[in-house]
Amino acid sequence: MSDPVIRVLIVDDHAIVRQGLKSILSDTQDLVIAGEAENSARALLLIRESEFDVVLMDVNMPDRNGIDTLKLVKKEYPRLPVLMLSMHSEDQYAIRALRAGAAGYLSKQSAPELLVSAIRQVAAGKKYVSATLAEQLAEAITEDDRPPHERLSDREYQTLCMIASGKTLTQIGEELNLSVKTVSVYRARLLEKMKLKNNAELTHYGLKHGLVE
Repeated sequence: MSDPVIRVLIVDDHAIVRQGLKSILSDTQDLVIAGEAENSARALLLIRESEFDVVLMDVNMPDRNGIDTLKLVKKEYPRLPVLMLSMHSEDQYAIRALRAGAAGYLSKQSAPELLVSAIRQVAAGKKYVSATLAEQLAEAITEDDRPPHERLSDREYQTLCMIASGKTLTQIGEELNLSVKTVSVYRARLLEKMKLKNNAELTHYGLKHGLVE
């Protein structure tokens, strides 16, 4: 008796990445690409119109980031497993993604067979985390003295990373589809929470804690 087919929705704004993922999954009999979306709006539309067993979603997208999209998906479809895929290292977004309801987090640098294994695992109702991430999760649970950036909201954290990488408020606003005024509010909040004074201190903090790509 053959294994049941797992219907996968791929959500990534890069056509080359989507093609690469399709190529990897096409070699497996039990995984089928049942849909693909280039942004958050399209992903939500497809999820509402069709049935999927797993959503494979990029963290960075042009209209709404993957973690915000994840929260919307989990609100409407709490039982639908979402496996987050990112070019960022695990220490940047993985714990945030899992706290937001992700079934797992995988780096785009991971081996193809690891991707296949992770999809099967979350489709079966389990969580997927690497050994490194499991260690980080254990530390996050047991440590009360978390670094200041881990206490920021997802949007504040994103703003911190972008300022630290040298982007202006205007550039951040354009990338996140927010007004400069809104980005300024996030900047003011994160400066207050982290007890920092200006962008130079934010950049120094970001470099020190490895938050800049």
